[in-house]
Amino acid sequence: MLLALACLFSAPCAVAAAPSAAVAPSAAVPITIGETHLIPFAKDDMRQVNVYLPDGYGQGNTRYPVLYLIDGGLSQDFLHIAGTSALNAVWGRSLPVIVVGIESKDRRAELIGSPGNAGQRKQYPTAGQSAAFRTFLRDQVKPLVEATYRTNGDDGVIGESLAGLFITEIWLREPGLFHRYAAIDASLWWDDGALAKAAAGLLAADRQRGPLFLTYSNEGPETAQAAKVVADASGPLVCLVPREDLTHATAYHTLAPQALQFLFPTDNKHDAEWGFEVTCSKKS
Repeated sequence: MLLALACLFSAPCAVAAAPSAAVAPSAAVPITIGETHLIPFAKDDMRQVNVYLPDGYGQGNTRYPVLYLIDGGLSQDFLHIAGTSALNAVWGRSLPVIVVGIESKDRRAELIGSPGNAGQRKQYPTAGQSAAFRTFLRDQVKPLVEATYRTNGDDGVIGESLAGLFITEIWLREPGLFHRYAAIDASLWWDDGALAKAAAGLLAADRQRGPLFLTYSNEGPETAQAAKVVADASGPLVCLVPREDLTHATAYHTLAPQALQFLFPTDNKHDAEWGFEVTCSKKS
């Protein structure tokens, strides 16, 4: 009573607020980062084609380049490369892109163009059918993407290990399929380096082809030598990045940001201390 009377005849008194009721957390909602299409690769064989749309895609009519990712299933490299492309775009390191991940299943059948040497044929009897997977990309995946999404006519392709071998083979045998190529730790040792040995002859056809970002890590002399053979036969079209400080297990995560910077460069100038300078990455 005395306190109440004092408040009436003096400065306003602070009034303790009643404790508010605890707010319950909202119900969980799905996180959506893209879309999945199922496309028939062969009879009774549907393949995931996973699509990540860059930030801002839903607003306006902007058209975007497309990054095709080999081994792009949800349990493969899709999340890794979609996340890398998003982070690169935030930093202005590479352009925002539509990422299209194409699922592979029997990687030795689908990503290798030759059956291999005698030992490899015995160990991996399905190897050597990459032409069918290349046809799948050309005749089904790319037309679907171009008809469904706001693409701008520019594209590139990325993959690692056997996918890197496959990408190098496309670059040599069907170079018009993509505009630019990135083959990380390409397994050019396969079949005693047969694809690398064929590079000079395939390049002699002098067909129009874009540049290739080609890397190798600490995998032994066979891989390094094969990569050098491809680069030597190709001249300035190949950006060869030796990284023998890396292993096959660490190279992809380390080099993917650089590969995207090579494939889709921007006009931005970055401080050298940021570490964004990449061999052969200058925008022409």
